[in-house]
Amino acid sequence: MGFLEGIVNFFQTGGAFMYPIMIVFAVGAAISIERWIKLTSVRRDNRRVWKLVHPVLEQGEFDKARDMVTDEKSAIGNLLTMGLARQGSVRRRDDIEIAMEESMMEIIPQLEKRTPYVALFANIATLLGLLGTIMGLIEAFTAVANADPAEKADMLSASISVAMNTTAFGLIAAIPLLIVHAMLTSKTGEIVDSLEMASVKTLNLIADFAKRQAALAAKNG
Repeated sequence: MGFLEGIVNFFQTGGAFMYPIMIVFAVGAAISIERWIKLTSVRRDNRRVWKLVHPVLEQGEFDKARDMVTDEKSAIGNLLTMGLARQGSVRRRDDIEIAMEESMMEIIPQLEKRTPYVALFANIATLLGLLGTIMGLIEAFTAVANADPAEKADMLSASISVAMNTTAFGLIAAIPLLIVHAMLTSKTGEIVDSLEMASVKTLNLIADFAKRQAALAAKNG
C-alpha cells in the first residue's frame, strides 16, 4: 500500500495539470496499442500470402497467382493484384512497375496512419509538464511574497517540490510514447521494405518468364 499511496499522493500534489497529462498519455497509449496490433496483423498476413504465392510465381503460373490474390485484403495481396492484372493485359515491365508503385502509394499512408500522433502526444505531455511546473512556481513565489520571512525558505522549497511533479509526470508519460513511436516507425519501415522486395521479385520473375517465352518462340519459329 505504501507504493500505491505514494503514487496517489504524487498525482494529487501535482496540481491540475496532472489530469491533462494523464489524458494525453491515455490517448497516445491507445493509439500505440491499436497501431501495434494493426501492423503485426499486416506483417503476418503479408508473410502468409507471399509464402503461398511466391512458389506459384516462380513456376510462371501467373493466372493461378492472379486468382489467389484477387480476393486477398492484405497489403501484399493488393500490391500483387495490381501488378498481375497489368501482367495479364499489357505484359510490359514499365507498366506493371507503375501499377505496383501506384498500389504502394495507397498502402504506405495506411501503414503510417496515426503513428505520428504518438510522437505528438509525447511532446504535448512534456510541454504540459513544463507549463504545470512554471504555473506552480508562479503560484509558489506569489504565495511566499507576503509570508513570514522565517517561513519563506520552507514554503518555497515545498512549493517548488510540488511544482516539479508535473514535469516529472510529463516525462514519465512522454518517454514510453517516444520509445513506442520509434518501434512503430521501425515496424512500418520493415513492412514497406518487404513489400518493395516482393514487388521487385515479382517484376523480375515476370521479366524472366517473358524472356523465356520469347526465346522459346524464336527457337520454334
